[in-house]
Amino acid sequence: MIQNAFLLILLALGVLGGNHLVSISGTILLLLRLLGCQQWLPLLEGPCLQIGLTLLILSILIPFSSSDLELRQVAQALLRPTGAATFVAGIAGAYLGARGVTILQSHPEAILGIVLGTIVGATFFQGIPVGPLVAAGMGAVLLQLLRLLGLD
Repeated sequence: MIQNAFLLILLALGVLGGNHLVSISGTILLLLRLLGCQQWLPLLEGPCLQIGLTLLILSILIPFSSSDLELRQVAQALLRPTGAATFVAGIAGAYLGARGVTILQSHPEAILGIVLGTIVGATFFQGIPVGPLVAAGMGAVLLQLLRLLGLD
């Protein structure tokens, strides 16, 4: 029953924060639970994540297939400050994502903080909940820093 209450709160936060992604996701999960289909949730978890990531990457790659980009244009774009900065950010995001997978595998309890932080960020700070792995990676880097400082 607490799951339903949590999903209702999630739905309300999504509506109040104007985040349709959180609202729709909360509604779908609540409906699945109310229809007695919660046994499907573990079966959907992996494929939904993979499908979501695939669709995200697809949307990012569409410009490469729908325009007449030339290698020279790509090189010029990467040499501009915006292109160079976002290239480095892409590397950092991939690195942090890998650290995120590691921390979530070794410390499953971290998922609660990641989920709640992602919901708050998406709902109240106009964020988009696509970065839980990067957020977990940032958490892993912060934990390493705390260990180095002897504060863990």
